[in-house]
Amino acid sequence: MDIVRSPISTLNHIYDISGVEVGQHFYWQIGGFQVHGQVLITSWIVIAVLLGSATIAVRDPQTIPTGGQNFVEYILEFFRDLTRTQIGEEEYGPWVPFIGTMFLFIFVSNWSGALLPWGILKLPQGELAAPTNDINTTVALALLTSVAYFYAGLTKKGLGYFGKYIQPTPILLPINILEDFTKPLSLSFRLFGNILADELVVAVPVSPVPLVVPIPVMFLGLFTSGIQALIFATLAAAYIGESMEGHH
Repeated sequence: MDIVRSPISTLNHIYDISGVEVGQHFYWQIGGFQVHGQVLITSWIVIAVLLGSATIAVRDPQTIPTGGQNFVEYILEFFRDLTRTQIGEEEYGPWVPFIGTMFLFIFVSNWSGALLPWGILKLPQGELAAPTNDINTTVALALLTSVAYFYAGLTKKGLGYFGKYIQPTPILLPINILEDFTKPLSLSFRLFGNILADELVVAVPVSPVPLVVPIPVMFLGLFTSGIQALIFATLAAAYIGESMEGHH
């Protein structure tokens, strides 16, 4: 009986650990689900900023672009170059909106954590922060990338796509399967860890002297936030290109 109880006891301990929370959260009950309200609030704000900026930028397009339209076209060209480099000349076109959306959402989310005083807005529990400062957001973005990765491979190669798992030899089947599971894990934890670290680095020196803002540290946070958005978008495009070509 002790042999049987030991695994059950271990599973109970693991279940207890899974319920441990870091900090306080503001929850909403939606149907039978419990969701992080503060993450939805900040995500909606970021989405509203992006939609509003896009609407203003394209409301009066000119044949010869000037001002804001020039800037928007430069950003679009940057997304095309990034996607073309990772996916290839023939296949990159349909994936530009996906990679561009990923980059913009992560970029604006990261910068919102470094620039906006979310702590001023009070909640019944917890506090507002950048959407990418929550592991749920980064995991969702990584899972979207995984869905896009498999969709691209299956669309291009059909069921023959799964043949890559036994290349170059069937002995590597477990390792090749494990690789596809570790990709979303690495994407999500890399982004979450870096953004959380950036906000903590700023919060620690500010807390004892709140009136003296460490400007250099904040600029460093803005720089690393932009780099993290670029890394995520580049890796997402590279994974999609790998699934279609198999040579990246």
